[in-house]
Amino acid sequence: MASPPLLALKDVRLTFGGKPLFEGVTTWIGRGDKTCLVGRNGSGKSTLLKVMAGDIAPDSGERFVQPGTRVATLPQDPIIIAPSVADYVAQGLPPDERDQIFRVETVLDAIGIDGARDPVALSGGEGRRAALARALVARPDVLLLDEPTNHLDLPTILWLEDWLNAFGGALVTISHDRRFLETVSRQTLWLERGVVRRAEWGFSRFPAWQEEVYAAEEAELARMNTHMRQELHWLSRGVTGRRKRNMGRLHALHALRKERAEAKNAILVSGRRVALAAESGDLSGRLVIEAKAVSKRFADKVIADGFSTRILRGDRVGLIGPNGAGKTTLLRMLTGEIEPDGGSVRLGTNLEPAYFDQRRAALDPETSVWDTLTDGRGDNVWVRGRPQHVVGYMKEFLFSEAQARTPVKALSGGERNRLLLAKLLAKPSNLLILDEPTNDLDMDTLDLLEEVLADYDGTLLVVSHDRDFLDRLVTSVIAVEGDGEVREYAGGYTDYLNQRPAPDDKAAPKPAAKPVAAPKPQSPRNRLSYNEARELEQLPGRIDALGAEIARLEKELSDPALYSRDPARFQKTATRADAARAELDAAEERWLELEAKREEAAGK
Repeated sequence: MASPPLLALKDVRLTFGGKPLFEGVTTWIGRGDKTCLVGRNGSGKSTLLKVMAGDIAPDSGERFVQPGTRVATLPQDPIIIAPSVADYVAQGLPPDERDQIFRVETVLDAIGIDGARDPVALSGGEGRRAALARALVARPDVLLLDEPTNHLDLPTILWLEDWLNAFGGALVTISHDRRFLETVSRQTLWLERGVVRRAEWGFSRFPAWQEEVYAAEEAELARMNTHMRQELHWLSRGVTGRRKRNMGRLHALHALRKERAEAKNAILVSGRRVALAAESGDLSGRLVIEAKAVSKRFADKVIADGFSTRILRGDRVGLIGPNGAGKTTLLRMLTGEIEPDGGSVRLGTNLEPAYFDQRRAALDPETSVWDTLTDGRGDNVWVRGRPQHVVGYMKEFLFSEAQARTPVKALSGGERNRLLLAKLLAKPSNLLILDEPTNDLDMDTLDLLEEVLADYDGTLLVVSHDRDFLDRLVTSVIAVEGDGEVREYAGGYTDYLNQRPAPDDKAAPKPAAKPVAAPKPQSPRNRLSYNEARELEQLPGRIDALGAEIARLEKELSDPALYSRDPARFQKTATRADAARAELDAAEERWLELEAKREEAAGK
């Protein structure tokens, strides 16, 4: 630390339910720090943030705040009680500055809320923005944010990122939004098993750092008893191992996006009207949804004006746009729940839709995890028509065997979401509709959701503001921009950013339909070199070889008698397994980099 901290904790200890939650936590927040607070679901991140804010007193230890330092907080579930939104935001001003109404008006204007509105009438996203305005209006020296992006739309998240990057004070934030954390953080606090580790780098380096720490701990525990070693192995590999994208899924996602882009090239565009080419015979059985020139309006508000699309079996389509633009309305039109004012929607045959209910209304709080999954009948879960033992199925969704008889009401929010996901995906379906599935999900559940959906063999319709989630999952993006402007783009969110028209282009009249231009010749600057092309050709073989080696090493390490029989061999095998995993990660990243460069050079 170059200067005294604005806020610090020293030897903080806190118990919860008779058990220690923190033990000897010592950390600090310096002037200008932009810190993310990360940890597993249920580790106590929100509680630690409340200790920093002074809302919870620790059992022992000290909380220090520099005299004159202003600390403002955004709780995870703000309670808004005030005659108007402006009055609520003004509560964030220091008592001697309550007359500075212009500051309230300025921040409300920036965040896009009418201060005269009744807080009772606010939606979830609007309430979150009002609470954010209340925290920002104080011009704090230290800003503590708990899940600030929950229920925010993408334009507001982008605005918040810009504001926080320009913010001159110190920041501590908890969030499940990886892209948000990568953008705003410069330091990382990692809360794990009651201990806080601090690193002087942002979230982008956290996964690799986490793996290094777990690997070192596993090596240390190799000299201890088998049960403890297996427990830590599950802890480290059961979650972080799911983040590693295998080559099969990467190839599949690239192939699906390419197929989606080629299908869009067959569409003739004239202004904002789209006429689909005639459906070929071999696609007739694959049709899920076909919308032709659909229009919808409510009074003066236009949701869609002449939007057309064709969604085929296996497509994964993301819907994005500002809150209130009409994403949910468009989703309901595409699924046949409401009729368009103009145009037509045709649904495929034999559709079995399933809907992810973020409110978890399908869960009975008094029922155990076991009975929730089996519907109280026997010890098997019927997963798409096949029986599977309930404990084995639970473990696939990161539940331990000890939680089998735990009532739903005792689960954390993230665990309830995992349970609902497990119950939903066990049922037969071929069309999965996810409306804001990432809100309130912890990173463990997000990793699991991405993995399960990547293997889902049906069709997905996903409304989400999580950019990283969209980039990892969807094959195309439908952007509902407002004022009837709805467009579809092949690829994920980043592809949408690269393809969407500039603001001036969107406002300009569109030319008449014209033939698709021939591919541009490869630019020498972007073309793969001879060595790069050779490396790209050889990488799949290396990746397969590393995968096979890792499988062999892990099989050898799974022998419970190996350590007692030959400790040196166990250590050597464990070290090589960790090195091989790192080599595999690097090889996969390099393949992605070279493949993207090759596609860019080819004009795809």
